[in-house]
Amino acid sequence: MKILILGANGFIGSHLSETILAKTSWTVHAMDLAQDKLGHCVNQPRFHFAAGDMTREKQWVREHVEKCDVVLPLVAVATPALYVQDPLRVFELDFEANLEVVRLCADHHKRVIFPSTSEVYGMCPDPEFDEEKSHLVTGPVSKERWIYSTSKQLMDRVIYAMGKHKSLSYSLFRPFNWYGPRLDNVFNPKPGGSRVLTQFIGNILRGENINLVNGGAQQRCFTYIEDGIEALLRIIENKDNAAHNRIFNIGNPVENISIRSLAEMLVRFITTHYPKYADKARGVRLIDVEAKNYFGEGYQDVSLRVPSIQHAREQLGWEPRVNMETGLRKTLDFYLA
Repeated sequence: MKILILGANGFIGSHLSETILAKTSWTVHAMDLAQDKLGHCVNQPRFHFAAGDMTREKQWVREHVEKCDVVLPLVAVATPALYVQDPLRVFELDFEANLEVVRLCADHHKRVIFPSTSEVYGMCPDPEFDEEKSHLVTGPVSKERWIYSTSKQLMDRVIYAMGKHKSLSYSLFRPFNWYGPRLDNVFNPKPGGSRVLTQFIGNILRGENINLVNGGAQQRCFTYIEDGIEALLRIIENKDNAAHNRIFNIGNPVENISIRSLAEMLVRFITTHYPKYADKARGVRLIDVEAKNYFGEGYQDVSLRVPSIQHAREQLGWEPRVNMETGLRKTLDFYLA
């Protein structure tokens, strides 16, 4: 099987490429702007990488959609601060650029596996989010934070419609706070410049206090990257057509912790297990900040985001296995050891 991964140097793309080469006989064709996260892949005979921007290298993309069996358009802006700072860029990349790729898949009868997001559920009041039944609830237009969620949701709806009316073969997967090595650059000092876990690790390494937006009371279900990639491999394999034209939440509902608890856990782990950074960790204070002062007026947050993973259990035989303590230790080993 030939797999096309656009955005292969990203967090998910690099782990997926590495795992495909280690565990399967599939061939990977890949494109991204850089390859610094793909060190274990670049010299492999089944890995073919091209450096480039998929929005400009349209002929290359078209040719590789035609030659591959499965297409994963993983290119996206997925940093919350940018949803408010540059919402038009989010829409242009997350929706418009990916729509071109999905249309190519439909035209050439190729299977597409698209990364939706847990954010499509928005402020849904359900205690667990179900792919088939939960309402997708977002805030007012003035809260630009929702442009990411609605761009992804619109892409989901277009793909679903193409499956129904144009016979597009697809699977949608919704990651719930995947984390692990290579998530972001922890040395990026810009507030909100990376996702929450790597932002906090960077704060500690730089000896900065940790800002907790709205006190850090909001809860998230953190999912270790190995678990997420295992689910993604099963979706790609599509054994007995189990993933055909389906949507899957891929998350760990057991590891549902507050952002404040995450910060406290990081400080404790680093103080206890990483003596080189222990003094910096001991000096960190947790500071409550208002969302508008941290992200800007267009930000709005969600208090709870818990996935139902019943469909992934039943159709894929998948279950998350890595607990938060083990996953955090592996992540910190990568960044600090």
